[in-house]
Amino acid sequence: MPTAANLLAIMPFPDIDPIAFSIGPLSIHWYGLAYVAGIMLGWYYARLLAGNRKLWPADSSPITRTQLDDFIVWVALGIVLGGRIGYILFYDMPAIIESPIRAIQIWNGGMSFHGGLAGTTIAMIIFARRNGIPLWSLFDIVSAVVPIGLFFGRIANFINGELWGRLTDVPWAVVFPTGGPFARHPSQLYEAGLEGIVLLLVLGVLIYAFRALKTPGFITGVFVCGYALSRIFVEFFREPDAQLGYLLGTDWLTMGMVLSTPMILLGIWAMVRARRQAALQH
Repeated sequence: MPTAANLLAIMPFPDIDPIAFSIGPLSIHWYGLAYVAGIMLGWYYARLLAGNRKLWPADSSPITRTQLDDFIVWVALGIVLGGRIGYILFYDMPAIIESPIRAIQIWNGGMSFHGGLAGTTIAMIIFARRNGIPLWSLFDIVSAVVPIGLFFGRIANFINGELWGRLTDVPWAVVFPTGGPFARHPSQLYEAGLEGIVLLLVLGVLIYAFRALKTPGFITGVFVCGYALSRIFVEFFREPDAQLGYLLGTDWLTMGMVLSTPMILLGIWAMVRARRQAALQH
């Protein structure tokens, strides 16, 4: 267990203003810019994937760039609405019941990835059916780009000094202004690295080197499983939400672990299903 002397002796939090810039009375936060950057760069990467016919089954892209341009509005709504509703349901319901106005105060608690995933999935299902797009291929293209948004979102969490980690004396520990005078794991950066950079690279290798998009659903399974494993791992270093704490015992089971565990099984199922469907077609 780290000593109090060690915990108080590690580097302070970088002095980064959560507000990127202001235009008159309007303040633009890094958190909002992170969402915009994630969605726009994800959209750009998705257009590259859609435009490369050699990556897809029968060398034919299942979605046009014009359709992707229309879809960006759907996915943005799915992320924001699903993410906020998910946070309310999973993490903040008692506080919302006590003060309903808190539901629209996105700076109080923010968003839930699992809720955003559910919202985006609903948007994809509706959009695919309305436009005659193969559902699993749409799942795949979105799964391939989501790590970009996850990376920017976690960096914004770090800048905001929120969702910090547990007490530690590792050399790279950070003293967050909202986390008391103690050094903590910068768990937001762990998540940015694993859920963002590492997962993006793994999916990219599968797509470009192994042509995984030719097996609809496989990239989706890898993403879902990979995110879940990354999130569960980082939860061992991340401080649980104060209003929930640990769900079992005193230092290990968190809501993030509970919500992520079924995703591992779902991801494995999606990969197995994709392989079986491909085998049947051959």
